[in-house]
Amino acid sequence: MEAHLIEWANLAVRWVHMIVGIAWIGASFYFVWLENNLNRVNPRDGLAGDLWAIHGGGIYHLEKYKLAPPKMPDNLHWFKWEAYWTWMSGVTLLLIVYYLNPSLYLIMPGSDLSPAAAIAIGVGSLVSGWFIYNFLCDSPLGKQPALLGLVLFALLVGAAYGLSQVFSGRGAYIHVGAIIGTIMVGNVFNTIMPAQRALVKAIEENRTPDPALPAKGLLRSRHNNYFTLPVLFIMISNHFPSTYGSHYNWLILSGIAVLAVIVRHYFNTRHTSNSFSWALPAGALGMICLAFVTGPSLSTVSGASDAQAAKTIEYQPLPATAIGGKTAKQAAEEAAKQPAPAEQPVAQATAPAAGAGFDKVHEVIQVRCAVCHSAKPTNSMFSAAPAGVMFDTPAQIQQMAPRIQAQAVATQAMPLGNLTQMTPQERELIGAWIAKGAQVN
Repeated sequence: MEAHLIEWANLAVRWVHMIVGIAWIGASFYFVWLENNLNRVNPRDGLAGDLWAIHGGGIYHLEKYKLAPPKMPDNLHWFKWEAYWTWMSGVTLLLIVYYLNPSLYLIMPGSDLSPAAAIAIGVGSLVSGWFIYNFLCDSPLGKQPALLGLVLFALLVGAAYGLSQVFSGRGAYIHVGAIIGTIMVGNVFNTIMPAQRALVKAIEENRTPDPALPAKGLLRSRHNNYFTLPVLFIMISNHFPSTYGSHYNWLILSGIAVLAVIVRHYFNTRHTSNSFSWALPAGALGMICLAFVTGPSLSTVSGASDAQAAKTIEYQPLPATAIGGKTAKQAAEEAAKQPAPAEQPVAQATAPAAGAGFDKVHEVIQVRCAVCHSAKPTNSMFSAAPAGVMFDTPAQIQQMAPRIQAQAVATQAMPLGNLTQMTPQERELIGAWIAKGAQVN
């Protein structure tokens, strides 16, 4: 029941996170587009430019003041809560998915890092990330945008590498995304909103507004705009283990981030020139290259021919002796050699549930689960273990016992589509072993 409630809490918070995130990103994209597409030719006195647009059956006329109107309107719309709710829901997700049980998704399998230390590193990375970024932006380096961008990129790559050394690939990715998200919401809270409040207050008090503050807010808004696409990738990256599951996951993340920023820059500048028209094909070519270098190695089929490799992933039902009397490797080899019969009887239970020993459970998992959930999956559909879950060692299996119970025993959602033909008796065997304490000795 606890796992069920956590799953639904995850769903509810993730849904909120997606909704408010769309609102924030949509507003960010729209206002950058608006700024880039203003008609600045002979604007009316006091205006920086204007723009005519049509949407939803209506025609709109938008004007931007150079600084502010002579008098504030009665109704002024602010854009802040989308950002705040996106960050708050994201941090809540971090707590539910990664901090509630750090050993599942956060800590690198086999690591001696304690849950408390892992959480401290995660939270510390968010706090330090914001303060370092803010310090650099307010330093003389902030007056050189291109150099500042390179330094920030190098620091984020360093963070990705460092986090990948202590966290699982999935945990490292999400924390890089959380660092960027914290920087983005920090920009809204610490710079953009204060600048806007100062502007409005000056107008209300009949003073000339300080143009430096709005300019600073606009610069931070542009930073947020370039951060957006890398963050969006990280938000969906947990579905793609070939990225975060790679040994070079930090480099893959860096490459995707570079491609995303280049593409974003194209959309930010296409209104003035076509000098970055190469960005879209370059981005597509870059993604193809990343797909190639992260692809499964030919060695995953142990030098087998194409026909043998195909048989390896046909997953015919195994006879009882293939689990009860042979090693996992022998069972897998036997499964690969077996022809596909018209009908094959369901495998008998390998042992009574009451005698659920780990040796038999280990063999079942190696045959039915480890073809995908391994450091080197033999299933050609995966170049890395899905969701970063691996069953190569007894310790890994024991660590994932609650998830095995939920996915393979309770809901029977795994193996995916039951491609490896896990039998009801085998599920019962695993469930009995977990019920007895999931001991591996």
